[in-house]
This record gives sequence, structure tokens and C-alpha cells, in this order.
Amino acid sequence: MLERRVKDLSIGDGSDACSIIAQMLDAGGFMARNLAIAARILEDMLKDYRCFRFLSFVGAPISTGLRGVVRDMLKERMFDAVITTCGALDHDIARSSGADYYAGDFGMDDAMLADEKIHRLGNVLIPLANYGPLIERKVQAVLEEVYADGTRECSSSEICKAIGMRLDESSFLYWAARNSIPVFVPGIMDGAVGTQLWLFAQRHRDFRLNLFKDADMLAEVAFRAERTGALMLGGGIAKHHTLWWNQFRGGLEYAVYITTAVEYDGSLSGALVREAISWGKVKQDAKQVTVYGEATLLLPFLYTCMLRAWKGRKGGEEMIG
Repeated sequence: MLERRVKDLSIGDGSDACSIIAQMLDAGGFMARNLAIAARILEDMLKDYRCFRFLSFVGAPISTGLRGVVRDMLKERMFDAVITTCGALDHDIARSSGADYYAGDFGMDDAMLADEKIHRLGNVLIPLANYGPLIERKVQAVLEEVYADGTRECSSSEICKAIGMRLDESSFLYWAARNSIPVFVPGIMDGAVGTQLWLFAQRHRDFRLNLFKDADMLAEVAFRAERTGALMLGGGIAKHHTLWWNQFRGGLEYAVYITTAVEYDGSLSGALVREAISWGKVKQDAKQVTVYGEATLLLPFLYTCMLRAWKGRKGGEEMIG
């Protein structure tokens, strides 16, 4: 128990995010140490050639600048599949279609904002015109094109690909579609895109949403992957769906979870990664950690370490080639 001494952080002019995070492993600084463990796990996961990698996240961060990090991770092909929520699609579509979001404040008067037709998401302000009506026009246009091509049934991943191929390069859906990374949205009806699917089906009664097709793809991964890993940003259905499918193969080998929720209410969002071991969703000997913190604050720094590891892996692949 008394083998590892706590060491002071030493930060100089030449220090960067990765070197500081590496020092945190021995700094004994509460969540700082967990952040350093998370960086090491993610680096190991990215360097594992036989690992199928999941990225799960909730919708809210896509309303912020963190969307750029998510986009770049998919542009770099760091992950093989995405599991997210309908809100993430909504924000990605709106922002990729020229809609501006604005900096606000948590303490703003919401009645005043409602009168001004401005939505508040935490401290992000979204003009009504830049959200619902814009998403409606975009999604309906995509669905009409897909329908005209003869498609009568779509999974959530097929819908995400169809939308992504029609967005610009600022979009995470665009890069997922371009790089053939499936985006699964198990709760796709819970948001603006889901409502547009329902409205489209009212006019085209032979159009169907088939989530079983998503399940078929996830089952194939579960049964064929030699190893799996996941970076989970926030909880809810995106986190649970990631864990759920991995239980059919005995659990994840790598798991990093970033959350602000607490475990004492028994919620899935608050449950530490190690709780999933008892359900067979994470292996007993997995490299796993839960980091308490807000994703828009932590992920940019973790990504610098991930990018370094990923560039090193790709350099190794080129040498082998």
C-alpha cells in the first residue's frame, strides 16, 4: 500500500497537456490521477490493432465547441462505431446548416428568453429559428431524396449516414458517413429528427423505421470482435446501449467513462464503470476507470494524448507496410 509516493507536479515553459496529464498519475490529486489513468487506457486502446472501439456521447456537448473534437476523432477514424442520442443529431444538423449558437449564462431569465424565442441549453443560447424549423427543412429534404430512390425502410444508422452525406465537413455525421463509421441512435424518436421521421411517415405510410437492423449490426460486432473498448461521455441510453451489447461477448476490455452524475441514486448515469463488471458488461480484468468531471472541460486535454498515440500507431502501420 505504501509503495507509490505522491510527487509534486512540475510545470515549465515546455510543458504540454500530455506531459502534465502523465505527471498526474503520481500526483495523487484525486480526480487528476483518474484522468491520467483514463489517458493511459485510451492510448492502449487506440494502439490495440484487434480492438473494436466504441464512442458514446449524449447530445448536449454537440451544442458546444466540443463538437469539433468529436468530429476530429471520427475524421481520424479513432473509433469504429458511435452510439449517441437524437439530440446530438439535432445539434449537428442545425450547426452544419449554417445556424449559429451563442454564448449565454446559466442564470439568464428563461421567461424573457421564451418571449424572445431563444432556447437555453445550459449556458448556450439557440434561437428558435436556428433549431426546429431548420432541422425540419433539412431532414424532410433528405428523407424525400431517400424515398425517391426507392428506400422504404431505414435503421437509425442508415438514416444517420443519409443525413451525414448531405452535411458539410464541420459535421461529425459527415465524417462518420464518409469513413463508414456507423452511428447508432437507439432513442432516435426522442428529439427533432425523430419527430420529422414520424411526420414523414404520416405522408408516406409505407415508410418504416427498423431498429432491428441496428441490433443485427451490433450483435455481429459483439460476437465477432476479438476485443472491444469504449470511451463514454455522459450516461443515459448512449452509455447503456454501449454496455448492453458488449455483455453478449463477456464485456469490454477497455472502458473510460466521464460523468458528472453520482452513484448514490442508483442511476445508470451515476453508476461507475466497475459496477458494470457485476453485470458482465465490463470484463473483470478490464482496463477501466470513471472520471468525475464535465466532458467539455476534460475531453480536449485527453484528446491531445489520444492524438499523439494515434499518430504513433499510424506511423507504425506505415513502417510495417
